[in-house]
Amino acid sequence: MSNSSSFTEEETKTLQRIPLEVLLLSLIGAFVAAFLFNIVAGLFVLAGGFFSAASFFWLKNALSKLLIHPNKKKLLRSALWSYLLRLLLIIVVFSIIIIFFSKKIFAFMAGFSTIILVILAEAIRALPRIKKWKN
Repeated sequence: MSNSSSFTEEETKTLQRIPLEVLLLSLIGAFVAAFLFNIVAGLFVLAGGFFSAASFFWLKNALSKLLIHPNKKKLLRSALWSYLLRLLLIIVVFSIIIIFFSKKIFAFMAGFSTIILVILAEAIRALPRIKKWKN
């Protein structure tokens, strides 16, 4: 991603850090799941985290291009198709897991949901800066 004037340096670092933190948290979750359940469950947690990080990275890049592109109307259609393709791929991945690995769907969802915990942690980390801004 190219650094655009739309984001501050700190925001850019945070957006670059989120996918890495998702992968790290899902890796930790994968070890825990492998220890508590089995290796396959651990792999599904890791795969869920990978797909979550990849989805975030894809969405971040698409939105960044949309924010800095001078002809937003032309790019909007492309961004919409890209978002719909991303949504379709997520649906296909979940459908395949539900059909072929129905007992492991919760492990995949646990890994896929790590992004929620990471974004929550990043929001809590940003709270002191927001308070300073308001005062």
